[in-house]
Amino acid sequence: MTTALAEDTTPDGPGPDSSAPSAAAGTIDGPPAVRSMQAIGTTAVVAVTDSSRADDALTLLAEDLSALGRTCSRFRPDSELRRLEEFGRGRPVAVSPLLFEAIDVACRVAVQTAGIVDPTIGSALIELGYDRDFDQLGSTQGRAFEPRPAPGWWQIVLDPSARMVSVPEGVHVDLGATAKAFAADRAATRLASTLGCGALVNLGGDVAVAGTGPRHGWAVGIASECTTDVARADQVVSIIDGGLATSGTTARTWVRDGRRVHHIVDPWTGEAADPVWSLVSVVAPTCVEANAWSTAAVVWGHDAVGNLEARGVPARLIDATGSVTTCGNWPQGPDPVDPRPTTRRSGQVR
Repeated sequence: MTTALAEDTTPDGPGPDSSAPSAAAGTIDGPPAVRSMQAIGTTAVVAVTDSSRADDALTLLAEDLSALGRTCSRFRPDSELRRLEEFGRGRPVAVSPLLFEAIDVACRVAVQTAGIVDPTIGSALIELGYDRDFDQLGSTQGRAFEPRPAPGWWQIVLDPSARMVSVPEGVHVDLGATAKAFAADRAATRLASTLGCGALVNLGGDVAVAGTGPRHGWAVGIASECTTDVARADQVVSIIDGGLATSGTTARTWVRDGRRVHHIVDPWTGEAADPVWSLVSVVAPTCVEANAWSTAAVVWGHDAVGNLEARGVPARLIDATGSVTTCGNWPQGPDPVDPRPTTRRSGQVR
């Protein structure tokens, strides 16, 4: 379900063009500088075109992700999201700008995917055994599994004028389907603006770029794990702007009462989505939009290709047998991929 940054691959040669112009005065020509760390339960990678600002970029990204965890984590009892559910009990509660925006993004994605990506799947994930950080999961046992449909995103009430949110008692919000992509978009924009150079942020496969990047774009490898060596990536593509997201059913899995399940839930059933696709990668004008369609494709299953093509979404899908299908203008080789859809329909995530 993740992607890997290819530090030394461009569409037309075995390494970034060192003669590419700097993104801003004072930057250093040459390959992007890359830093990584473990955060929010995944591998976070940041790359910048100015190598002298790489450590600063990592520090700024760490600050953003620390704030995201304190605010949006479903697993931290002291997170703002958990406090909202526990003490709000359906009453409007004033929340921080970060939490309000994160929930607003999740609800907009739910609207624009017709409820396929729904933030009220928290109870379903708990029922499946995903009730703690993924690193702490193992084989889970418990009472008989009782899948239930998600209550529905429309039960979350947002008041933007007062920045208040109400969540009905018993409804558990999970921002996992959108928060990483939201954070990647937000962080990439902040880094490019603050540091004055091109920036790429990759949060476990949710990739966003901002600012003036390398001449041939940012080379990104598609793989099932973000720690995969670039040489073993399934494909390397180049993105010039926007975002790229990869969702899958094979990397983030665990055993629930003797059967293997994964983290992408069909909100209509409360069950883990049928693993028709092992990996789906999408590019779009933002990482949030890319992730919305890659996640929706997993839930759509056999209908994914038709639904993505109808929206002109550039995508690459790998089924359980390893067969690859592409949609839209997804490239066949290491060429730049245009994040714009080949068609624009009402309801597309913006």
